[in-house]
Amino acid sequence: MSEKEGQKNPGCKIVLLGDSGVGKTCLISRFITGTFDENCTSTNGASYASKIVTYNKLGKTLSLDIWDTAGQEKYKSLTKFFYKDAAIAVLVYDITSENSFKNIKDYWYQEIQNNSGLNMVLGIAGNKCDLYENESVSEEEAREFAKSIGALYGLTSAKSNTGVEKLFLDLGNKYLDPSFQQKLGEEKEEKEENQGQKITLEKNEVKKEKKKKGFC
Repeated sequence: MSEKEGQKNPGCKIVLLGDSGVGKTCLISRFITGTFDENCTSTNGASYASKIVTYNKLGKTLSLDIWDTAGQEKYKSLTKFFYKDAAIAVLVYDITSENSFKNIKDYWYQEIQNNSGLNMVLGIAGNKCDLYENESVSEEEAREFAKSIGALYGLTSAKSNTGVEKLFLDLGNKYLDPSFQQKLGEEKEEKEENQGQKITLEKNEVKKEKKKKGFC
């Protein structure tokens, strides 16, 4: 094995969020295996899959570590644990379900804001676009929301394989963009600095307590 072949591809954690039944599991299956399961069932808790993708435009390769989270009410309290260290979050809604779109605005996006890092690539997927004749959420409205939160937007269909690969490629390209990587580096440095200050303060507090109690 050559030195290049032995090098590990850098990883990038992605979480898919949205209501149960919007097609998150099917999107991942289509992207990873290129197949569509008509009888795809809802995820219980969370599931994981990975795929190595080469971004020819940038000449870089990433190992996409994709987490599929459950959208059912009973799992919502657990989902936030999967946001940790995620670099990319995809909010998925069903274009035939106005309620699923409302929930990515009023619930899922707020969850990301409250439980993730400052710098994260956001994507919004209007899934099941093969059912456009039953559309209840206009593309214009969805794009407007995506623009307002700085998210990439794409119409997708796991069934017809529309826009699925493009979605993940666009997200990866944005993540690898030098300007975004610079923001990540700055955030990491700030976290390390804050952590160092916290440790110093804790040590000082311990020293003060020892002096009070007469320890040397």
